[in-house]
Amino acid sequence: MKGDIILKVENLSKQYRLGTVGTGTISHDINRFFAKIRGKEDPYLKIGDSNDRSSKGTSQYVWALNDINFEVKKGEVLGIIGKNGAGKSTLLKILSKVTSPSTGSIKSRGRIASLLEVGTGFHPEMTGKENIFLNGAILGMTKKEIESKFEEIVSFSGCQRYIDTPVKRYSSGMKVRLAFAVAAHLEPDILVVDEVLAVGDAEFQKKAIGKMQDISSGEGRTVLFVSHDMAAIRSLCNRVIILSDGRVQTEGKTDFIISEYIKQSFSLTKNVFENSKFIANVQIYVDENRKEAVSTLFIGGKFIIEIEFKKNLPMKIDYCFVGIEDEEEKRVLSLGTHLDHNFSGVFSEGSKVTCIVDSMPLVQGRYKGLIAIGTDNPRENKEVIKDALLFDVINDDFFENGLNLTKSQGYIALKSKWEIL
Repeated sequence: MKGDIILKVENLSKQYRLGTVGTGTISHDINRFFAKIRGKEDPYLKIGDSNDRSSKGTSQYVWALNDINFEVKKGEVLGIIGKNGAGKSTLLKILSKVTSPSTGSIKSRGRIASLLEVGTGFHPEMTGKENIFLNGAILGMTKKEIESKFEEIVSFSGCQRYIDTPVKRYSSGMKVRLAFAVAAHLEPDILVVDEVLAVGDAEFQKKAIGKMQDISSGEGRTVLFVSHDMAAIRSLCNRVIILSDGRVQTEGKTDFIISEYIKQSFSLTKNVFENSKFIANVQIYVDENRKEAVSTLFIGGKFIIEIEFKKNLPMKIDYCFVGIEDEEEKRVLSLGTHLDHNFSGVFSEGSKVTCIVDSMPLVQGRYKGLIAIGTDNPRENKEVIKDALLFDVINDDFFENGLNLTKSQGYIALKSKWEIL
């Protein structure tokens, strides 16, 4: 490997057999064995479907990963994103040597520390203190090295009061706190972090991301970070890889790749109302007559959301809610019939309900919306339809001075009056 390359993945593939435990049947194992001693390729590596979990394949074998290639430089923070089932966790497990690849190779320099699942590597009957020493030993640290970092680890985890309590009595959040503190403070050359930080609270997530930034920029160590939180990926990663159906779809600079990923997510959205029990369609209009649906709105402009209900509704509906989210799935606006004290309508079969907003308050950008409906009885099942809306908000000289706000400055565009007294 070149001088600044700390991790290199070449032609990496991982194959699984569906519906069985292990590699499959005895006959398949025997065939593999005889192929190996004859110097032949594993006969079952020639078959297998791509890892598209939404479609029914023709083979018993599936490629969780298929011909993965990439390099990571020392001190780089690499983000790995993709939909569920894309192969992200499988890749990290192979990098962490939890499982072995079917084909391909991994070359790395230095020690790799992994945080893959809640409580990974922890013995439930041992105390937090004992697990710190156990994990440190697994990572190749001496007792003296662990002792020198012990107080710092405990302080960072925030689990001081429970450090002498068996880990089996920890909450999932406490386990993540302690596991991350151990992995981050025992000075790995490569830190591998899966989606587990989502279990922690907001304060700890901010703390953990700050620590990973310190590890990479301050200490020159390498981080591989898998997350569905695009805000965390954007703030932490220098470069991002998109995995799709077990393959590297594309890679590049963080902002560009996140933008591409979000566009793909929207473009791949199917008709979300096909399987809905209640909603037939949702449209956005800017004129009272609702003649032509739109997907572009102006800051400060009036808009109307129209929700059409299906016939043969399976139950009575008491409320309808629209939640507007940004591209990173952060809720930025809530609209609901229960938030309008003047609303007293009755939802009936085949009817339409409109939500009229006099002034679009959001800054320029792309947004999506979910629809939630249900009854006043909390025991009644309600239906939530994600990605029911997709629209762009653009600037139309809202502030009448040529200026425009971006999401980095906040989500709300609000005119204000300033005076010097």
